[in-house]
Amino acid sequence: MIFGIRAVIEAIDAGKEIEKVFLRREMGGELAKELMDRLSTHRIPVLRVPLEKLNRLTMKNHQGVVAFTSSIEYQNIEHIIPMLYEEGRSPFLVILDGVTDVRNFGAIARTCECAGVDAIIVPMKGGASANADAVKTSAGALHRIPVCRENSLHNTVSYLQKCGVRVIAASEKAAHSYTDADYRDPVAIVLGAEDTGVSHDILRICDDMVSIPVRGQISSLNVSVAGGIILYEALKQRL
Repeated sequence: MIFGIRAVIEAIDAGKEIEKVFLRREMGGELAKELMDRLSTHRIPVLRVPLEKLNRLTMKNHQGVVAFTSSIEYQNIEHIIPMLYEEGRSPFLVILDGVTDVRNFGAIARTCECAGVDAIIVPMKGGASANADAVKTSAGALHRIPVCRENSLHNTVSYLQKCGVRVIAASEKAAHSYTDADYRDPVAIVLGAEDTGVSHDILRICDDMVSIPVRGQISSLNVSVAGGIILYEALKQRL
């Protein structure tokens, strides 16, 4: 945790990877504007919160700013896709749409690394933090696989499709089984939030939707388990 306007600015300038920043709602002034410019330039998530929230995080002189550093270095999917094609590889990606539980995030990352996934894509806001718990659950996989934090998953899906990547969403609404889909070409698999699944905005533009048959009374699987099932079907086909 880093607090204080100047301290956070200096951390950003020094190349520290910042997970998110809490700012006091009423905050203003020239130094605050300088901080906001840095946060915008480096695409760092900002949450406007009341003073009480900041005081609960630290009772030291935070000046209305508390930042949390990330355990990993985020990358950009627009740098990774061309690199994969240049190396003659067929992109194999996972998109997490609203997965907020850090242990699920870590477990999915571990499975992705084992299955040979090239990168994990997460949203700028509304996703799990790559904190110590996530890294521990991933068994270190989050240090081995690129994680791309993107401002708009909708735009990212559109970009991937323009690059020849087929985007397949895991959804209970799907009419056919995950085993019926073709994962052999460039593919991105979308896994949704633990409670609501993949958002309608993303489902609407995906190339395909697949479901996992469920025979019990509980209607859905844990997202990390569902991800593992689909990823290994994809790996089997890609081998």
